[in-house]
Amino acid sequence: MDQNNSKSSSAIVIVGSGLAGYTVIREIRKLDKEIPITLVTKEPGYFYSKPMLSTALAGKKEAAQLISTPAEAMASQLGLNILSETDVHAIDSAKQIINTSKGEITYRQLVLALGADQIHLPLQGNAAHEVLTVNDLEDYAKFRNAISGKKKVAILGAGLIGCEFANDLVLGSYEVDVIDLAPQALGRLIPEMAANDLQSKLSAAGVRWHFNTTVQSIDRNSNELNITLANGTLIASDVVLSAVGLKPRLDLAKAAGIATGIGIQVNRELETNAPHVYALGDCAEVEGLVLPYVMPIMQAARALAVTLTGQRTALTYPAMPVMVKTPALATIVSPPAKGVAGQWKTNPVEGGLEARFESDDGKLLGFVLMGTATAQRGALTKELPAILA
Repeated sequence: MDQNNSKSSSAIVIVGSGLAGYTVIREIRKLDKEIPITLVTKEPGYFYSKPMLSTALAGKKEAAQLISTPAEAMASQLGLNILSETDVHAIDSAKQIINTSKGEITYRQLVLALGADQIHLPLQGNAAHEVLTVNDLEDYAKFRNAISGKKKVAILGAGLIGCEFANDLVLGSYEVDVIDLAPQALGRLIPEMAANDLQSKLSAAGVRWHFNTTVQSIDRNSNELNITLANGTLIASDVVLSAVGLKPRLDLAKAAGIATGIGIQVNRELETNAPHVYALGDCAEVEGLVLPYVMPIMQAARALAVTLTGQRTALTYPAMPVMVKTPALATIVSPPAKGVAGQWKTNPVEGGLEARFESDDGKLLGFVLMGTATAQRGALTKELPAILA
């Protein structure tokens, strides 16, 4: 039969082979060893740890070395059918069919674990198209190839990923310039004093900061890139990496009439408004929250697996601090909920810093721990309210 006109069926079909897709499969298999599962992915289908992309250089690991399990072994271990390098063109939720580049697949339950794309800034200049992003292993391989034998890397964005890559690159002996419109690093996550500590440690390691400004143009001049900033500063670099944030992948869901906001909107059981269609991970929005971190994905996968195997289970999010992978200054953040009233109280300690975000009546609503203060993680996490109770 012509592969492109083939039809198949599976009790559970999962679209996306990132951490969300594979974790929900692992959780299902703990509960049900037999239920037929098909994984559809536009990637090769291997498993790797995405968080390691921003620390691999210092760890002296090439892109290929980050693959922990090839697709064939994942299929064998988890007893599933993998359709790799396969695009999903459309979802027909009325007929419970997805249309793919390898034919139609009918499903009983469909899980969208589509992930998110790097945001691309609209940049000017004849080399704007040369700006790289790293969102998966193939991107990372291209980035490593681009910086091989080079010396200078400019990073757009001083958020979590920008700071992690900056630290990794200076540990690899690169000169690094970081550019951000915000007045500080990790602008959405930490108070000014904490940011100053992180910036000074990374500056000492070799990072140059350019805050309160944006990139006006990027132009190639022979072997180097000339970056013109809005404040008039000129930066010469070999490679430009954009790390300005992520946007959930919504196109497939939107085309199928599935409700979207910031992400694909789901209820506490991770159901979309389309029957038998669920979403989790970086593409999903649960009660207004899109949390593109490892711990929320693990929580969601555990809850969804129970629902998919017959027992409806509501997702809860405990407090889930995030470790920022900046060896220059160990940092753990648990930001307060968006728009919540309170203020930061910052306390420098020997070899570190503790910042507490407290409500007017003194309740702990968020924290930042740096250096030696990271030892307080367990104690302070217990004081925090749940993100979704």
